[in-house]
Amino acid sequence: MEFQAEMKYVLDTIWLLISGAFVMWMAAGFAMLEAGLVRSKNTTAILTKNITLYSVACIAFYLVGYNLMYGEGNALMGSGFALSGTSSEGHSLLSDFFFQVVFVATAASIVSGTLAERIRFWPFLAFALVLTAFIYPIQGHWSWGGTALGGLMDGFSDFAGSTIVHSVGGWAALAGAILLGARKGKYGPDGKVNAIPGSNLPLATLGTFILWLGWFGFNGGSQLALGSKGDADAISAVFANTNIAACTGAVVAMILTQLLYKKVDLTMVLNGALSGLVAITAGPDYPSMDLAMLIGGIGGALVTYAVPMFDKLKIDDPVGALSVHLVNGIWGTLAVGIFKPDASLGAQIMGILCVGAFVFGTSFVVWFALKLIMGLRVSEEEEFSGMDIPEFGLAAYPEFVQSTGYDYGSSSGKKGTRAVPSGRLATQS
Repeated sequence: MEFQAEMKYVLDTIWLLISGAFVMWMAAGFAMLEAGLVRSKNTTAILTKNITLYSVACIAFYLVGYNLMYGEGNALMGSGFALSGTSSEGHSLLSDFFFQVVFVATAASIVSGTLAERIRFWPFLAFALVLTAFIYPIQGHWSWGGTALGGLMDGFSDFAGSTIVHSVGGWAALAGAILLGARKGKYGPDGKVNAIPGSNLPLATLGTFILWLGWFGFNGGSQLALGSKGDADAISAVFANTNIAACTGAVVAMILTQLLYKKVDLTMVLNGALSGLVAITAGPDYPSMDLAMLIGGIGGALVTYAVPMFDKLKIDDPVGALSVHLVNGIWGTLAVGIFKPDASLGAQIMGILCVGAFVFGTSFVVWFALKLIMGLRVSEEEEFSGMDIPEFGLAAYPEFVQSTGYDYGSSSGKKGTRAVPSGRLATQS
């Protein structure tokens, strides 16, 4: 009997560690997706944000956030909550921390894409610190932390984080996008929406497949155990439902873009797959594959209509993260209340409202404070020339640089004397 208990502990712990490694790999997926969907002159900026936000998120969650989320709700820096021993679920507490911390970084990555191409680096990083140390863990304490917000969130169900992770990133990003404003030239004075194509669709596609792969750890790992036949069967169902929801989301987006625009839009197909993944995340454990297809397919339809909706509202989102993570985070959470037999739609709605109001409100306050103290937006000149050279001194594609008047051969990034016609690509000699 003792051997069986020890083997269950080992299997559960290893499963969390492997799943956490898959979720960590999603950081690379976000980096590649965002790098592909921004212009080449901002690629270094988006890559720098992605690796630093991941690092800051892990440190902040270790020092502050994990205790706020799973301790008494007010302990800081390990006080009263040691990261050693066995968790209440019967696995290593350190494996639980590792698995949870990579979720936090996912929420911060969503913000990065929405605010790309016009936000300054240090204010963004400051917000990522607050989000991962305080905002995310506090709302997580009401659900996964077990307090139910004094009863307001009793009965709320979110298996792997459609609301707790994805819509949290979406609400935080929405607050920042409203305060930050759109990229220059995105919306014309006559209300016209001007397309700003991404620089590298192969990278964006690679990023999507990396995220898709990582999602098996994201959802499958949320079973939190692999020590019994029941756990293995449950994880198998989660994998199958997660995959089929993504497939259906991609196919629905493909069909709708052909019907609406007379051409299949690759970027929308990519976001359709991601929308199916976000939508199924709240409940990949209970439905049949047929129902998972329905949930993912509705996610693919929602993103197809949500992207132009945000453009009509003049909320600029270069990568479509609000449509993928916020809209479908809400839909996936509602789907649990609609389709899961023992779930309550009322409890799901209350959870969405509580988390949304808290995260959007606190994020707006933090963004506004950063705007007053540090300023959020790069200068108009830096936005035109691209953020890579002015802020980071490195061009992601030095052989093919956009002609902006900057001397790309200078580490200072100061203006050079070489004149190249505006809007053309120049090959560096």
